[in-house]
Amino acid sequence: MTPEDLEKFKQKLIETTPFPSVYMYKFIVESNNRKIALVENLFEAEADIHTKESGSGKYTSVTAKIVVVNVEEVIEVYKRAAEIPGIIFL
Repeated sequence: MTPEDLEKFKQKLIETTPFPSVYMYKFIVESNNRKIALVENLFEAEADIHTKESGSGKYTSVTAKIVVVNVEEVIEVYKRAAEIPGIIFL
């Protein structure tokens, strides 16, 4: 995500999401234990995290639900996630 994309996303979140709120993140990574662990480690222990491997087994979706206090918390996770090579945001 470019800084401009993040700013647009931030404004949309402010307009549509009441905070604090339960926020759902969804990412797709290669089915590789290291990459899956990197995504899972973006979240605190109390996050509700589920993984599901694709039919071909090549990719894994990681869905996490967590309580966020403000929009900055949401954006911070996406910034850290962007550092994981090959990650796809949904």
